Amino acid sequence: MELLKDAEFWTGLALLVFVLLLVALKVPGAAFKALDAKAAKIKADLDEAKHLREEAQALLASLKAQREQTEKLAGEMLANAAAEAKRLEVEAKAKLEEQIQRRAELAERRIANAEAQAAAEVRAAAADLAASMAESVLTARIASAKSDPLVDAAMAQLSATKLK
Repeated sequence: MELLKDAEFWTGLALLVFVLLLVALKVPGAAFKALDAKAAKIKADLDEAKHLREEAQALLASLKAQREQTEKLAGEMLANAAAEAKRLEVEAKAKLEEQIQRRAELAERRIANAEAQAAAEVRAAAADLAASMAESVLTARIASAKSDPLVDAAMAQLSATKLK
């Protein structure tokens, strides 16, 4: 009976009753369930974070690939533009040289035409001058002689050809 007077006995008994009460009320199971639920929630959050990280890495890889493709395409476009500019420059230079050559030929033809026209005008003026001089010589001969032997011979020759 001395045991009933001991405080440590009563403390131990109270602790044992408290533990039995907790077990009877299923407090440890509820605590484990709460801990399991919390662990499951944390695991789900970690899985979701892992999934989001994988998606982010996939998106990053996709964006890097797109950037590389875009840079490659831009490089090709620049190279094509440079080649096209060079081709257009060569074409423009060839067209300019051709146009200069055509204009030079046209100028030469105009100069040749002007020279020919000037020569024709000089010949016409010379012919007019020769005719005028011949007229004045003939007029002087006719005035000095009643009959010109050359004119008489030409007239006789014309009469002879008409009679035939």
